[in-house]
Amino acid sequence: MVYPLDGRQMTLHGHTHTPRRYRGTSERLVVVMVRWQKKAVATGAALVLVAALGACSSSGGKQEEESSGGAAGNVANTPRMKVAFITHAAPGDTFWDLVRKGAEAAAAKDNVELQYSGAPEGADQANLVQTAIDQKVDGIAVTLAKPDAMQANVRKAADGGIPVVALNGGIEAWKQAGALGYFGQDERIAGQAAGLKLAELGAKKAVCVIQEQGHVGLEARCQGVKDKFPNVEKLYITGTDMPGSQTTMTSKLQQDKSIDYVVTLGAPFALAAVKSVKDAGSSAKVGTFDTNKDLIGAIKSGDVQWAVDQQPYLQGYLAVDSLWLYKTNGNTIGGGQATLTGPAFIDKGNVAAVEKFAAGGTR
Repeated sequence: MVYPLDGRQMTLHGHTHTPRRYRGTSERLVVVMVRWQKKAVATGAALVLVAALGACSSSGGKQEEESSGGAAGNVANTPRMKVAFITHAAPGDTFWDLVRKGAEAAAAKDNVELQYSGAPEGADQANLVQTAIDQKVDGIAVTLAKPDAMQANVRKAADGGIPVVALNGGIEAWKQAGALGYFGQDERIAGQAAGLKLAELGAKKAVCVIQEQGHVGLEARCQGVKDKFPNVEKLYITGTDMPGSQTTMTSKLQQDKSIDYVVTLGAPFALAAVKSVKDAGSSAKVGTFDTNKDLIGAIKSGDVQWAVDQQPYLQGYLAVDSLWLYKTNGNTIGGGQATLTGPAFIDKGNVAAVEKFAAGGTR
């Protein structure tokens, strides 16, 4: 390429340049060449930088995704598993929606096919365990609210090489049944915490409402309340009949005006108790175990004073995730002890911290 050496304009890579005049021809040539070299180096460096950034965003991101093995937003690259998740859920009890969401979240992360089922009666629940055994599932998560009816089949699964974990109910029975671990709260301890709360708030007489007879966890809760607050009476209702349950609570409050606190063992029953208090013309306050979206709103408004939270979403999540860890890496959780997910109290002082999660259906 020829460059003018007399100071005239020249065109280089589409740009017009006017060199300054210099004393000699050779000096002019050197200056022009130096300027051109600087532009070429800068342009090349920019191209190299763009290419490097492009390589980072395409190949680097892909490598991170492939090696994550189940990081957030990805599915584990471990072999597909089938897990039976069996509870004693009664129809319409929103508590179990939270448990199921946690189980489904873990299953989605861990490349697990989740088979969710439930039956309130212990014998029916035991049959579901037998069905899971017959299907040769890779793991079983099960509640042991009625351990006498469940234990034989759960032990059969464990002895047959199917890993089993327990959750939510049966903290006194999971080891004997052969389960690898337990995820939930100690119901007696949770009840004691509620009893202490009643005493702290100056309650005089309470009624502890049990929605399912024969449920060892619910009985333990009320017994725990009585351990720390002796002036409490049990009241049995039929949890699957909400209008009937509300009528039973209303009648009790009308008959005994000395009751100043109603303690329910599930969020839907707490909301029914609020209506019963109004219908009975009572001044009793309401506290409960367990939460849902509507219950959080009732705490915020002051209709319900507090709730004992056992984190059901976490119970479902940990149950499935622990089976995946055991099958893929031989891990167990808890060191031979129950992994406690509660109790903790939610009241007006801290309800805002969980409100957004409850709105999303996970608390």
